[in-house]
Amino acid sequence: MERIRRNERMAALSRLLTASPNKIFTLSHFCDRFGAAKSTLSEDIDILRSVFESFGLGQLDTVTGAAGGVRYRPFMPQKEAKEFLSDLCTELCSPSRVLPGGFLYLSDILSMPDIVGKMGTIIAGEFYDVHPDFVLTMETKGIPVALMTAQAMGVPLVIARRSTKVYEGSAVNINYVSGSFGHIETMSLSRRAVKEGQRALIVDDFLKAGGTAKGMIDLMGEFNVEVVGTAFVMAKKQPHSRLIRGEKSLMTMDVRNEEPDTLTIIPAEWL
Repeated sequence: MERIRRNERMAALSRLLTASPNKIFTLSHFCDRFGAAKSTLSEDIDILRSVFESFGLGQLDTVTGAAGGVRYRPFMPQKEAKEFLSDLCTELCSPSRVLPGGFLYLSDILSMPDIVGKMGTIIAGEFYDVHPDFVLTMETKGIPVALMTAQAMGVPLVIARRSTKVYEGSAVNINYVSGSFGHIETMSLSRRAVKEGQRALIVDDFLKAGGTAKGMIDLMGEFNVEVVGTAFVMAKKQPHSRLIRGEKSLMTMDVRNEEPDTLTIIPAEWL
């Protein structure tokens, strides 16, 4: 094999690690690929780790044990995350975005890959330590940010639907009460989508009273899957009653009596 220079090797290392977030690569894998000694690869990884930390580009973690190695985790520093969300709040804080029922129009924002990519990175950074096996969302508006969260965590995305699809095979269907309007809704998930004993992270676009989120938690109970966290792009401030607890939202919205002129949006306090 032709000798590979360090700058070439580190460029390739950066690409390989960042293209597969949260995946553990053994040093042996890189040694075979680049024809270099483990000590040399360890030095390269230490340099990359320092660079990533200095410029807020994510984290390189060394995992010990028989199945250990190195992994890259996308991560946004808290200061940068707050600045990003503050700018986004300013853009969203337009009375024309207020919808009937106390909701906020977010579809245009959730269609922009760079924005939802950053949202997914922020959410993932809060839930790496609980090790979810997949990210669960409800069709349809929550899919983009849930997908970006799943990508950052290196896990699959699972989508609960409002009706059974014939191409997904047999499914589990549950009825749940919409927390906002008190209507009875249906939620469906293919029996092949998840496995008993797995761990789920729920990600959705908007939290008002939490009826849909509670429905997803109950749906996971039917599969004996543990819900390790719930995260949302936007949460309504102080609803009359909320059906879930311990959730994390990126932004908080407040509008009094559904009057558009009273709309305020701020980054979440935990940031």
